Amino acid sequence: MTNDSIPTVGVVLAGGLARRMGGGDKPMRQIGGRTILSRVIERLAPQCDGLILNANGDPKRFASFGLTVIPDTVGDLPGPLAGVLAALDWTAANRLETEWVVSAPGDCPFLPRDLVDRLQSARVDQDAQLAVAASGDQTHPVIGLWSVALRHELRHALVEEDVRKIDRWTERYRLAKVTWPLEPLDPFFNANTPEDMAEAERLAGQLDD
Repeated sequence: MTNDSIPTVGVVLAGGLARRMGGGDKPMRQIGGRTILSRVIERLAPQCDGLILNANGDPKRFASFGLTVIPDTVGDLPGPLAGVLAALDWTAANRLETEWVVSAPGDCPFLPRDLVDRLQSARVDQDAQLAVAASGDQTHPVIGLWSVALRHELRHALVEEDVRKIDRWTERYRLAKVTWPLEPLDPFFNANTPEDMAEAERLAGQLDD
């Protein structure tokens, strides 16, 4: 469950195509004999009060994971902000008492198991409106904590202002940043290239032993 008694819905953003690896659903690629997506779910689901998957196209390709699959709720807006908005809309309609959504990409197989706790704690301690993760000197805006109450403002930014970059939107709000160490491994390592996949295999081997 989430930080103390703060209900938080999780969304895995699985909309991106693996263009640098020949196309297709990147989260469905395997490392260590398991799909990347199954590893993301295993790490994120226990931290959330419900987990959903954002993906466009035929949802049946994800049927084996047993998650509700939601498409983008705004047209022709590829990118993670559209997925975040879809999750906020779904939560507002289906979890009336839940005010927070945490997002993570479907290609981060080593997510920290204290992700939601630390994001919620930082948000509360800093009186922030949003929170994002970081490791080392790099911020990971796709891995963040989002207020359901801001969904109308996000929709306006996407549709009326053509805001695509997460940083352009989050800079409008009080933002907490939570940093994780890079050792023994970067918990936000993501697999974008064949070389990354080889490194992910090595890291998964260490963790699974």
